[in-house]
Amino acid sequence: MKKITKAIIPVAGYGTRRLPVTKAIEKCMLPIGNRPIVDYVVADCIAAGITDIWFVVGEESTQIREYFGHNKKLEKYLKQKGKLEMLAEIQPQENVKFHYVHQSAGGKYGTTIPVALALKKIGTDESVLVVMGDDFFYHAPGDEFSQLRDLIEVVGENEAAILGYAVATREEASKYGVIEQDKNGNFVRIVENPAPENAPSLLINIAKYVFPPKLLKLIEEHADSDFVAENGEYQILKPIDDFVASGGMVKVMPARGEYLDGGNLAGWLHANEVVGRDLLKQEKAK
Repeated sequence: MKKITKAIIPVAGYGTRRLPVTKAIEKCMLPIGNRPIVDYVVADCIAAGITDIWFVVGEESTQIREYFGHNKKLEKYLKQKGKLEMLAEIQPQENVKFHYVHQSAGGKYGTTIPVALALKKIGTDESVLVVMGDDFFYHAPGDEFSQLRDLIEVVGENEAAILGYAVATREEASKYGVIEQDKNGNFVRIVENPAPENAPSLLINIAKYVFPPKLLKLIEEHADSDFVAENGEYQILKPIDDFVASGGMVKVMPARGEYLDGGNLAGWLHANEVVGRDLLKQEKAK
């Protein structure tokens, strides 16, 4: 199978659950320790062999571009002060290209749309990784673990993959989309917010996927159609279901890392506690 080198990261939302701070700070740029949330996502993509990252951003987005670009004045200042270790920390990633696609706040809405917008630039000839920009799998400094690399490695030619995160109870699973599998462990469907007793598993969907060309074409078709969910959104589950219905294979990869969700207040506070603990250990060891 051809190596997967492209990732799409949708980060265009206003982050209304985190207002008022997201009035001034893009949600994906909220800090976890000393880095924005999205930087942990990018680091995992790079560890998985991704060389082209396509951010789908809001029309007024500037902060993410600034973070992943050069700050010449700051670089000059750090050189003058001899703070070369800090200078190394702020350099853009080498051997990785960052691209930016704008999503209009007044346009079509739903998880299909940002992926389809990026595909207009990327094309649909090769498989891509699709991950959200406000949650990630954490590993301590020095650990070479990459959850996204694991996900990429399970797919075969023309296959899709989805990452499933195991929660502790069916009551907790019922708050999410729950992954149903067949007897061979392959994807059947996602059941949204089932009653606890009807949850088909403890694996929840955390929106981390590998999509092959056939499924990418279905995503484009869905975005161009008038088919929307009851809430008026173009949901990515529709083209995934269509792919499965046409005989497509979706592998399910159970996650094995520590999942941190910075998209809500409780998750963001917990993520800072986990990451901050390791940062303090590093400082004490210096």
